[in-house]
Amino acid sequence: MKLILGGGVSGLSAAYYLSQRISPSKIYLVEASNRFGGWIQSKQNGNVLFELGPHTIRPKGEPGANTLQLIEQLNLSNEVIPIHTNHPAAKNRMIYVNKELHLLPSNLYGALIKRKPFSKPLLMSVLSELFQPQKQIPDGDESIYDFIERRFGKDVAEYAISPLICGICAGDAKEISVHFLAKSLFELEQKHGGIIKGTIKELFQNSKKNKIELCNLAKRAKSEKWSVYSLKSGLETLPLTLVNNLQEKKVNLIKNSPCTSLEFHDNKIFAKFKDQSLISDHVISSLLANKTAPLVEKQHPELAEYLYGIPSVTVGVVNIEFKGAIKNDKLNAFGFLVPPSQRIPILGIIFDSCCFPSNDSTVFTVMMGGKWFEEYFGTDPSEQSLLDVSKKYIQEILNIHNECESYEVNILKDCIPQYTVGHVQRIQNIYKYIDKHDMPLTLCGTSYSGVGVNDVILSAKNAVQKVL
Repeated sequence: MKLILGGGVSGLSAAYYLSQRISPSKIYLVEASNRFGGWIQSKQNGNVLFELGPHTIRPKGEPGANTLQLIEQLNLSNEVIPIHTNHPAAKNRMIYVNKELHLLPSNLYGALIKRKPFSKPLLMSVLSELFQPQKQIPDGDESIYDFIERRFGKDVAEYAISPLICGICAGDAKEISVHFLAKSLFELEQKHGGIIKGTIKELFQNSKKNKIELCNLAKRAKSEKWSVYSLKSGLETLPLTLVNNLQEKKVNLIKNSPCTSLEFHDNKIFAKFKDQSLISDHVISSLLANKTAPLVEKQHPELAEYLYGIPSVTVGVVNIEFKGAIKNDKLNAFGFLVPPSQRIPILGIIFDSCCFPSNDSTVFTVMMGGKWFEEYFGTDPSEQSLLDVSKKYIQEILNIHNECESYEVNILKDCIPQYTVGHVQRIQNIYKYIDKHDMPLTLCGTSYSGVGVNDVILSAKNAVQKVL
């Protein structure tokens, strides 16, 4: 029997891929809460759809192609609603600096001109990288902020990378490992002495790259130039469809049953839950690393210590609806992000109505806290306090003073792992320990090889291949 811990999209995907290879009746997926889907949650509020977690998915690269293949296999292709690269939500992305919104360059012309808050044209920062000295990093890792500042200057690190890290993982770029978002760039510098030099050399060396075989939906995304996409009834359609598929196959799905411990004896796992125990020959844990740690701590304290070393942050998410289509040129964009240096409690605001227009309403999603959640909101903030903060910055930054029609406030506790400096070594230590002790345990999910929807689905697929 195979046991999967966690009923988010990663755990559900693991069960789906596993059910294609072994008898579904031998698969048990156990979720601690009263619902499946994890942080992906969509809520229909009258005519308005609120996304309480991820809003869109990128179609690019192997992870993107893999998710599109899964969507196609689940017969959800007709549910996809893409945003193309020429759409304002794809072209117009902003940052909030010195109490002003600034449009980030999105084409060559934008990179050629000087734009606030940057002190020089972005292209000059890129070209200056050619003349930066190489720095060998002894431990093979540094913060993404330090790396970008070294290669491209403080402006790019402060106004491009810092807000981007806030948007992706709600973290501090000065702590996040360069391997999280710029692994290939870091390796180019370490190997060739510079990013541009390395790119040119590798273009000649790797003229024949292995191409990913694309499914029909991925081919369509490529030919139609999708930037991102969602699903008509919200992204939660994906995990809900996975649940339906698994139920039809008779996979054992259990809710409201938190795992309390895992014990490993004679190539068997004795898993204890709130109201039952299960014996399995292999466990796939899609839980956060710091949630898996206490399950193995008694028997494997060293492994638990490595797992505890991958922290997570809490994000407040407030969805707000205003009645009618608000006319405001600023809103013709995906939204904006806020560099931490601005010292305000919000990470950014998504302009949902630009992404997926509605004539009846104007909808925003305000993201707040992250690495700085407790600093700004304490340990137990009220929903009203988060709503008040959201309204305050919508008014101040976007000059919108309308009465809100409806809202949804959620505090996503420990929702995004932080790949801090040394993350690669921590992951290697975890895998080496599991292999050394021949543990029938495989890990997947957001804590290890990417926090995005694409990343965790692919990690589930790879986990199943390893198990089998």
